[in-house]
Amino acid sequence: MLDTGDTGFMLVATALVMIMTPGLAFFYGGLVSKKNVLTIMMQSYVSMGVTTILWVTVGYSLCFSGDTGGIIGNLDNALLRGIEPTDLFTGEDGTIPVLLFVVYQMMFAIITPALITGAFANRITFKAYLIFLVAWQLLVYFPFVHMIWGGGMLSEWGALDFAGGIVVHALAGMAALASVLYVGKRNVQDSGAHNVPFVALGAALLWFGWFGFNAGSELAVDEITAVAFINTQIAAAFAAITWLLLAWHYDGKPSFVEMLIGMIAGLATITPAAGFVSPQSAMIIGVAAGGVCYFAVVLRKKYELDDALDVWGVHGVGGALGIVMLGVLASTKVNPAGADGLLISGSTDFFMAQVSALVLACIWAFAFTYGMLWGIDNLTPVRVTEETERNLDESLHGESAYTE
Repeated sequence: MLDTGDTGFMLVATALVMIMTPGLAFFYGGLVSKKNVLTIMMQSYVSMGVTTILWVTVGYSLCFSGDTGGIIGNLDNALLRGIEPTDLFTGEDGTIPVLLFVVYQMMFAIITPALITGAFANRITFKAYLIFLVAWQLLVYFPFVHMIWGGGMLSEWGALDFAGGIVVHALAGMAALASVLYVGKRNVQDSGAHNVPFVALGAALLWFGWFGFNAGSELAVDEITAVAFINTQIAAAFAAITWLLLAWHYDGKPSFVEMLIGMIAGLATITPAAGFVSPQSAMIIGVAAGGVCYFAVVLRKKYELDDALDVWGVHGVGGALGIVMLGVLASTKVNPAGADGLLISGSTDFFMAQVSALVLACIWAFAFTYGMLWGIDNLTPVRVTEETERNLDESLHGESAYTE
């Protein structure tokens, strides 16, 4: 039976997740130089258009309609056929319209490939990015949505992912790593964050939207919604301050940008566990996120991998860490629909299901992304020329963010 409270909440949660993509555009846009800001912002915004078209034509159906080998769905609901306005998600026991679930999941599909763009900032042609945007979702994102949330293989293994530790962050992070290795370093050294207020604005929109991302993943208004909501705030805060203190210790000054990056790491890490762990566990996850992701970025710099905006270190490592910590800290006392982690049950079954799902996701995302970029490169150049890289916005789009 339709529940107006659940439906109203999910409408708001959907709008919150939608605002995260413009938030990401501002966050990334502020972190690059002023000559390149429009290019990376457009890569986020164009996903809002392209992914919406892809999602309503085939994406939703491939994720949530039927099953083919436990890996992907079918095309029974292509173009949203067979879905009536009065249909409720999960049938007679549902409380929200199916169409609302469609658009809520669409917002996840929009932001996930946009996350990857921070890794290859300033180096990718727009044509190649558009092809990548479509191909990556068809070959990487849609299969894992089905495998975990659509009743596919990984859900049958017993793996859990409340709001996208694997589906969003680990996949995007490993795709980012593959992209950096394929595309290589920038020829023109970026001067770094050109607009810290943009970074702060983007981080604020992301943090704000993340409440819809995590709490909304309960798809209802109940006690689990409240747990996911407070866990989101706790992990972000603990991670931000942990990262700030570490950066202050090693760099000698308390950096505003570093604190904001730490906050994003905390949000990414709590995402898979938000509705399955206690607030006390969220505190532990937040501290771990701030520490582990910080040193992942340090390691990335040591090996001189040009992941421009640290997508692998923040999202990839954060999402993976959250999946593993969920395998340790999950509690059915918090969420009876979840599982008991290693710490509570003493059994390794659930923990190994988490690790196995994570390993499969990392290998799949890396291999398919690297192969995909190679394939695209044989159709159209993936990398911009050095001359184009010197003034990317004007060269690619004929526009600039600022007039000199």
